Amino acid sequence: MRGSPEWFDRMYNNRALVPDFAEHLQRWADESKHAREHSNGLFDLSYGEGLNETLDIFTTASAKAPVLVFLHGGYWRALDKSDHSFIAPALTKEGVCVVVPNYALCPAVSIKDIVMQMVKALTWVWRYISHWGGDPGRIHVAGHSAGGHLAAMMMACEWSRYAKDLPPDLVKSALAISGLFELESVRRSPMLQADLRLDDAQAVQCSPAWMPAPLHGALLSVVGALESEEFLRHNALIRQSWGEQRVPLYQELPDLHHFSILSALSQSDHRLHQMALDMCFAQ
Repeated sequence: MRGSPEWFDRMYNNRALVPDFAEHLQRWADESKHAREHSNGLFDLSYGEGLNETLDIFTTASAKAPVLVFLHGGYWRALDKSDHSFIAPALTKEGVCVVVPNYALCPAVSIKDIVMQMVKALTWVWRYISHWGGDPGRIHVAGHSAGGHLAAMMMACEWSRYAKDLPPDLVKSALAISGLFELESVRRSPMLQADLRLDDAQAVQCSPAWMPAPLHGALLSVVGALESEEFLRHNALIRQSWGEQRVPLYQELPDLHHFSILSALSQSDHRLHQMALDMCFAQ
């Protein structure tokens, strides 16, 4: 029945919706290992002293390169930056400096804690990325699934409240891939409740769709056309909430599900890869 606990589990259990999900995860792991072994990278740099507060930087030959900070998914409770190195090579080849931060996972921390870790990571990138050829004036964010939620939260961040020296438009734009933009429905999935431990107030506080539209930048929101009804709804919701000026693009990409859509980001001939490049090099 629609709206029942079982229905929410069906909507948010992407592994059940994609029977060969394990093959996708293994491909990500294998390609990520290859990327770390054959790319110009710096690994496990500390952006803070908290749990899992490290990041990887994949450099490019270009000077003052645009910076793409990629935030991984896993429902805030699984996966690791090292599982997502595979997204970097196709981007660095085109002159983009790629940064992939880690964060602590639920239930050891809350989603609010993770959001603040990403604020800390982006602050670190703004302050120090010039040492590795990145332009702190051209920082963009991309994220998949829970990472899409975090990307939207970075767009909504009031940076000067965190540190007075930060520019209000620290994040120039963001690409949310299969993002989650309100957490009230997410917390109604029994499979997620024990780890996320969201109450009503926390769900609202950490829902970018219920926040005022950002004053700067643009969020591009995409989802696989083969994803669940709820993921399609989230994709439309952020446009409805923030408006066309801040969400100028929201699309359902044909023939893609929750896992294949992220693989598309790493494919130089795919439109999603080109969206990321266009975002990074937009004037």
